Amino acid sequence: MKSILIVDDEISIRQSLEGILEDEGFETFFAATGEECLTLLQSESPDLILLDIWMPGIDGLETLKKIKQTQPQQLVVMMSGHGSIETAVKATRLGAFDFIEKPLSLEKVLLSIQNAMKIGQLVAENKALKEKIGYDYQMIGNSSAIDLLKQQIKMAAPSSGWVLINGENGTGKELVARAIHQQSTRSKKPFIEINCAAIPEELIESELFGHEKGAFTGATSARRGKFDQANGGTLFLDEIGDMSLKTQAKILRILQEHKFDRVGGNRTIEVDVRVIAATNKNLQEEIRTGTFREDLFFRLNVLPFHVPPLRKRKDDIPLLCKHFLYHFCGKESREIKSMTESALNSLKNYNWPGNVRELKNLIERLVIMTPGNVIHLADLPHGINQNDQTNNLNGLVMSGLPNSYREAKELFEKQFLLEKLQGNDWNVSKTAEEIGLERSNLHRKIKGYQIEPG
Repeated sequence: MKSILIVDDEISIRQSLEGILEDEGFETFFAATGEECLTLLQSESPDLILLDIWMPGIDGLETLKKIKQTQPQQLVVMMSGHGSIETAVKATRLGAFDFIEKPLSLEKVLLSIQNAMKIGQLVAENKALKEKIGYDYQMIGNSSAIDLLKQQIKMAAPSSGWVLINGENGTGKELVARAIHQQSTRSKKPFIEINCAAIPEELIESELFGHEKGAFTGATSARRGKFDQANGGTLFLDEIGDMSLKTQAKILRILQEHKFDRVGGNRTIEVDVRVIAATNKNLQEEIRTGTFREDLFFRLNVLPFHVPPLRKRKDDIPLLCKHFLYHFCGKESREIKSMTESALNSLKNYNWPGNVRELKNLIERLVIMTPGNVIHLADLPHGINQNDQTNNLNGLVMSGLPNSYREAKELFEKQFLLEKLQGNDWNVSKTAEEIGLERSNLHRKIKGYQIEPG
């Protein structure tokens, strides 16, 4: 039930509004002065405040000013029997949603409240969406490599310098670009992205610069391009190393002159855009082979960033797993799953050729396909859950051969049993069944080899 705080020194007004609003399904509570209203707001959070202007003590305008200082999103509708255009304008500038004159009209009061509630809902939804976007694009990790990257972003973001991000596929180059935008002075302006490798060569110019009606077959109306859409904000050119030399030349012109022409047009459009480019290629090698312009490289490479691969920041894997488990369990409306230590250790020992993207996809699959709320080593794909065992057994051989066949056999058997027990999270019955050994016999071997969890 939506709640409304009625602030008016006239008891008849408060009682009249109480009856009307409660009939409409609102919960109401009251204050007779501005001071009483401010005290109430320390413990209550009404969806809307109906605030009279003329009251003893601090008046409604001063009360409104104090409300907005501490709660800028609070919806307030002003009421006054001595209203003027000047007063209404002042109230609006202070942040009031609407201004209603007394004597109050029932229809106008309800209409104003309904409109204010709709705006409040939109504000709440927008806030929730921004929080979700912020959560989805967080840079997770506290390894030295990620800490250094975060420090570099913090220093570079407030500047106007162009940025070139290099890193393997799946490392999170887009996250770096978004973090730079969010911490820059352009954060309230658009962040527009385009994957240069995903758009056919014949369409890339139209995507970037827009086109006029009739510019080519199928251009039935004019269209704004990405540069136009990003005006005042940031344009993220992902996989710029896959862009043709012809398009590179046009990009260079925009970076130099801050203006362009739409495809099929003759009107020059000026823009103020910060360009952030990213690539998984070695652009200096591309320059040597003639597939990337050297002048464009030096234009973009003002602030170079390198995003480390996941194999160089394995200490972040537990945090990443926790983040993705929470994300996908929420998305799939499931209880939050956890992961055993042996499963986490196996993930840490894997080399992750697909980087964070590969880990994210794996966690999504495990959330959907693992029946229980705990993900065990045995739930991991074969190529990953065998990784620990392969590394340990290889290490056993490389550490030096035993002196006798019996020692070698015992050493291998102990390591074999240890790996299988870890893989089954120390479930002796399950391990015995898997390796084809009697449970009592396995217990004797565990005791004989002094194998203990951990």
